[in-house]
Amino acid sequence: MLKREPVAPEDRLFTPQFFLMCLYSFTVFLSAFQLFPTAPFRIIDLGGTTFTAGLFLGFLTYASALSAPLTGALADRWGRRKVLMIGSGALTVFSVGYAVSPNYHLPLVIVIFHGIFWSGLLSASSAYITDIIPAHRRAEGISYWGMASILSVAVAPSLGLWIYSFGWVWLCVSIGVMNLMMLLIAWRLPETARHEVPPGPLPGLRDLVEWRVLALSTALFMYAVGHGGATAFSAVFARAHGIEPPGLFFTVNAIMILLTRPLAGPLADRLGHHKIMIPSLALIFLGLVLLAFGTTKAMFIAAAIVYGLGIGNVFPVFSAYIIQRVPANRRGAAFGSVLAAFDTGIGTGSIVTGLLIGQFGYQTAFLATAALAGCAIPYFLIVEKRLNFDVIVEGERTEG
Repeated sequence: MLKREPVAPEDRLFTPQFFLMCLYSFTVFLSAFQLFPTAPFRIIDLGGTTFTAGLFLGFLTYASALSAPLTGALADRWGRRKVLMIGSGALTVFSVGYAVSPNYHLPLVIVIFHGIFWSGLLSASSAYITDIIPAHRRAEGISYWGMASILSVAVAPSLGLWIYSFGWVWLCVSIGVMNLMMLLIAWRLPETARHEVPPGPLPGLRDLVEWRVLALSTALFMYAVGHGGATAFSAVFARAHGIEPPGLFFTVNAIMILLTRPLAGPLADRLGHHKIMIPSLALIFLGLVLLAFGTTKAMFIAAAIVYGLGIGNVFPVFSAYIIQRVPANRRGAAFGSVLAAFDTGIGTGSIVTGLLIGQFGYQTAFLATAALAGCAIPYFLIVEKRLNFDVIVEGERTEG
């Protein structure tokens, strides 16, 4: 019988830090995806329109996108753990603000600040996890880590809508408890090793953005527009057509992602990122087209299955692709640039989809976002070739 070689310490993926980060991400998204699909119902209940409801997620993601380069660079300078703790504490305060809001205007103000700290959480946690994952297993490690957030998304929308049936305040209490748990977990995390950065507590203007990363990440913007629309309005769409439960799209998405991501990450490391990323982008396009015609429960589920097969694997594989092409001391800034493109897309999708639904209906809105998502593949291939990205961090690992 063949004897299995022991895994060298530097090759270990599943460490205590890794599992703590999985727990942190699970809690982050459990909190967020109780709020995101529920807030449109609250805004409409308070007299807002579908366009107004779309502004909630739109404002959050625009604020996140515009601040992501700064918060990502701050994570490089201040330390990932510190930024995670600050962001978690801020979100706890915002949950109280949502609870006491007497109308839909105040949440639309609070959510702008929510978006700024949200970008800090995402940039810092992404940079932290890449610091502790072996370099040659990054797509696999990011994929497994991302499954924690996907598992949250599988249960959070239905849980949030159920809690909302008891009242908005109870939903905000649930979100606040999750945010306090995030703060506790971040406090327990050890800080990763600091990388060399320019002196000073704040980054200079040229340190904020990885411009080549931002240019390539525009491909993420193109499909994220559809993702923003689906996130904000799939539950409202389901309820409008008598499809129950309204959070079904999220649940089916999450199941498909959980089934495929354990395979997609390792395959991307072995076969190359393109062989996973390009087919996944094509599935996102097809899923949005099917969603436009998903007026029956069977079609709605079919759309969720196809969309879930695509949406779950693009971001972790793209992140692993980028991390191989930026130095360690620029990972926070690089993720900030990725998030700037991705969150701008989500915010645009939420707002534009709400506007299109109000003017032309759900089908036209979802088909329009599908058309843009379909442009992501040729854009990525053309821009990647022109930018001539090279692997510059091969084989590096920073010990936590």
